[in-house]
Amino acid sequence: MRCSICDQKIELTFLDKIKGTYIKKKLVCRVCQQKYKKEELLQKI
Repeated sequence: MRCSICDQKIELTFLDKIKGTYIKKKLVCRVCQQKYKKEELLQKI
């Protein structure tokens, strides 16, 4: 699984859950969430 913004591989927890989130059905990693505000993320997707 890869981030839809930076194309970085998203890590999984030991229960196979992603360390990130879905925004409009697209994966976004933790780094991008910290870098950009919600409005910026919606524009980039």
